[in-house]
Order: sequence, then structure tokens, then C-alpha cells
Amino acid sequence: MATLAPSKLSLSPRASVAALVPNSTTSISLRRPRSRPSFLGTALRLPKISPIPRKSESWHPQISASAAVADAKPTVLVAEKLGEAGLALLREFANVDCSYNLSPEELCSKVSLCDALIVRSGTKVTREVFEAARGRLKVVGRAGVGIDNVDLQAATEHGCLVVNAPTANTIAAAEHGIALLASMARNVAQADASMKAGKWQRNKYVGVSLVGKTLAVLGFGKVGSEVARRAKGLGMHVIAHDPYAPADRARAIGVELVSFDEAISTSDFISLHMPLTPTTSKIFNDETFGKMKKGVRIINVARGGVIDEDALVRALDDGTVAQAALDVFTKEPPATDHKLVQHPNVTVTPHLGASTMEAQEGVAIEIAEAVVGALKGELAATAVNAPMVPAEVLSELAPYVVLAEKLGRLAVQLVAGGSGIKGVKVVYTSARDPDDLDTRILRAMVTKGIIEPISSVFVNLVNADYTAKQRGLRISEERIFHDGSPEIPLDSIQVHLTNVESKFAVPYLILVTSETIPKKQAIMAIGVDEEPDKEALKKIGDIPAIEEFVFLKL
Repeated sequence: MATLAPSKLSLSPRASVAALVPNSTTSISLRRPRSRPSFLGTALRLPKISPIPRKSESWHPQISASAAVADAKPTVLVAEKLGEAGLALLREFANVDCSYNLSPEELCSKVSLCDALIVRSGTKVTREVFEAARGRLKVVGRAGVGIDNVDLQAATEHGCLVVNAPTANTIAAAEHGIALLASMARNVAQADASMKAGKWQRNKYVGVSLVGKTLAVLGFGKVGSEVARRAKGLGMHVIAHDPYAPADRARAIGVELVSFDEAISTSDFISLHMPLTPTTSKIFNDETFGKMKKGVRIINVARGGVIDEDALVRALDDGTVAQAALDVFTKEPPATDHKLVQHPNVTVTPHLGASTMEAQEGVAIEIAEAVVGALKGELAATAVNAPMVPAEVLSELAPYVVLAEKLGRLAVQLVAGGSGIKGVKVVYTSARDPDDLDTRILRAMVTKGIIEPISSVFVNLVNADYTAKQRGLRISEERIFHDGSPEIPLDSIQVHLTNVESKFAVPYLILVTSETIPKKQAIMAIGVDEEPDKEALKKIGDIPAIEEFVFLKL
């Protein structure tokens, strides 16, 4: 059984360590000393990234890289136009290469020289791009919300973090949706073109009123909810469908959540705000249009691929859909003779949802901050292919993150045949309710610590679960309630490796931190022949030169 010193030890943020290594199970634990109020106040500086990774160094969970040359700057490739404010932020930290309109071959050629890549919606970041990067690309930043142009599975497999800018263009996209809604209902674009052609056709362009009409918002996220707010202000009755939207948030703005079929079959207007996924691809097709009220009007400022465009043309031609207003298309830009673009009952704009001066600057700043933060090793709240851990949780658990990795590294190096490890159990002791303790980031860091010392794989928060699964490593978690203060997230973390043998034959170690010269610390590991009694340990702790120590029985 592990024996803790009665007084003091420091490991990064203040904590005590115990190790237990019987023949069949290795267990390493990190425990917060009860005499300490918390180690959350201890400053923890996260390491910085530089272009070329080196296996011997360990980095923050979001990315994995290290410095090959002191003070070397990372390189960021900006493949599509970005606002000057964002570029300025990038240039303060990195070398910035603005190369627009790259062919797929050119992108693959350049990406092997870059640590980060920033794109908008026009650049496809495919598996070939990640393979061409040969492990150097650590962050892909999508300047906007949608990430359907980035191969997330390939990014995850290659340990590349994908971040987006989900908030800066929310209002702009919502406003454009409302603009299309109103202009479509009143035939503004058609009437404008008619007048410019020298005609005066008042009777031809009689519109429909919005007051009292039912608007179905499909996709009740940030943009969808803002569209709903504005539509309510126009006197419309708003319903919504989103399998992930909380009902209380919808009720707070007077919106009723309904099923998909009810939404499309009872509404006069349908506004689309859903992401493009395998499930939503061409979800609006002949069958779907057949369920709608005759004369329905459709607005799409989300993704073109959610609509079967040929089916929409048929629905427009037979009168099922009276009008459509489209800002997005399956292929952009669409062909000039595209049937929807040329259809008299369709209002089109060239993907202008985020195109306001304010939104462009906001998106540029938001994605630049996210990319720079990730390159610095900071936790990214806008990570797309890593666990979406709330910012407050990231901040609270930050001091535990590096320590969780060190526990994994220590455990795996205390056993023989580490590459044969198949089972790992991580045990958390906390005074909090299990639902109030998000440990995904800690699990990822334990995984990183276990796998990296015995393989050539770089592991981070992005690919930790994938890498563990590929290696047949089963990682389970257990939470033990501890009667303490719930303000402190964790009292201890234990890492158990099963079905392994110890490299040691029950040694006894005393780890000591002492001050050798003013403001200089030394750490000693002292091997002893037998277990010291409490009196001996007390005497060690009373030595003035010893600041902190711990006794380990392995």
C-alpha cells in the first residue's frame, strides 16, 4: 500500500503523490494535501509551440509540438481572405503566409511547411492535405461556423485541432436571413430588376404579409435562435425543430419546439439553419417537399447541400414551393445557367450571410485568437474535433491537466512490457456530484502520458480516444465521492494499469525538495532498505533545508 509522508510534497501545482505497484496492477495517484486549501491558485504556464515536433517533450493537451530552435516562430498559412485585424494578431505571434486561390496540389505542397492553416468555406481541407502535412500541421482554423469543408476524421487521426469562429458572424447571418425573408415576400429583387429594365409592373409583384404567418426555423442554434427573435418582432408565429436544442431556451423567446414533420407541414415559411452532415445532406428532397403546405416559401442561409436542388426546381415548377431565397448552393459558385439561379421565383445572393464589415472583422479576430491560442498551447473553447469542454471547466481543471499526463507517464514507466498494457482505470475522488465533474480532458491526458513513452505516436486531446482505441487500450473511469468542499474539483486522481508486472521488487523511495542556495531548488531521490517509521519521517520533515518530501513504497 502506498504510504504518504505526514507533511509535504510539491509536484508542479502543490499535490502529493502515492504509488502502488503489485504484480498484477500498477496504481499511481495524485492527491491534494488536506492542509492545503487548493492548488488552483498556483500559476501554471503552458508550453509554447514551435514548428518542428520533438518526441522528448510533452505539451498541452490540445496540440503536441516543441521548440527546435529557441524563439522560432510558427508559420500560419492563410488560404482565403481574412480581415486585416485578424492578420495583425497573427503576425504578432507567427510568420503569416497569405496565399489565396490555391489549387489542391498547391495547398498540399505548402501545408508541409506550416503549423496552422486558416480557411473559409471555399478551401477543401481533405485527408490528402493532412497526409501531405506529415505531422507538422497542428491547427486548422475555419473562419466561420460550418466545418463541412474540413475532413474532421482525418484531422483527428493526425492529431490536428480544428477550431472555428462560431459567434462573430451570428448576427450578420441572422440579419441576412431576415433580409431574404422580407425581400422574397415582397418581390424586392424582381421588382428592382424590372425597374432597371425600364418597366413599371406594380400588379405583377404583389407580395404576401409576414404578420400572423408561421415560420419554421430548422436548426435552433445561434443563428436560428436569432432569426426566431427577429421574426417574432415582425409579428410571425415561430416554431422550431432541432433535436439538440433545449426546450427552456426556446420557450424563453416564445418559440415552440416541434417534430421535423410538424415543422415542415404546418409552416408558411421555412428558414434553414442546420449544419451539413451525412444525416442532413439533401434532407429537403421530393419526399420532404411533398409533405409541405402548397405555396410554402423557403429561405436557406445555412448550407446548400441540405437541399436537393433538382427536387427544389421541381417543387417550384409545380407550385408546391411558391418562392425560395437562397444564399448558399451545393457547389459554389453555381453555374451561370443554374436552374435555381435563373428561376423567376427564386431570390439569390452569393453566400453573403457573414458579409458585413463588422462580421468580417469579428470573424477574423475570433479565428486569429483561436489559432494563436491553440499554437500557444492554450485550451480552445471553439475546438470542433476535441471534447467541447466549457471555458469555465477548462480554466478550473488547467492545473490538473499536466499532472494527469505525468501520472500516466510515471505509471507506464514503472512497469515492464509497457507496450502490452490493455486496461487502464482512472479513479477520481471528488466532493462533487459526478454530473458536475467533466473529466474528459483529464482522461485524454492520462492516455497521452501512457501511450507516448512507449510509442512513436504524438497524442493530444484531439486524437487521444482514437489512438487508444486503435491500440486496443481500454480506458475506464470511476468517480468516488469524498466528503469535502465541492469548490475543489478533485481531491485525488489514481491511474491503475491492469495485467502488468512491476519493474521493481518493492523498493522504498524518499523524494525530497530542498533549497541548496538561495532561490535554487534541488530534488533528491533517496533509496532506503526498509520502510521508515513515523518518527523517522517526522524528523526528515523537521530538517530546515528540506522544503517538502514524500515517501513512496513501490
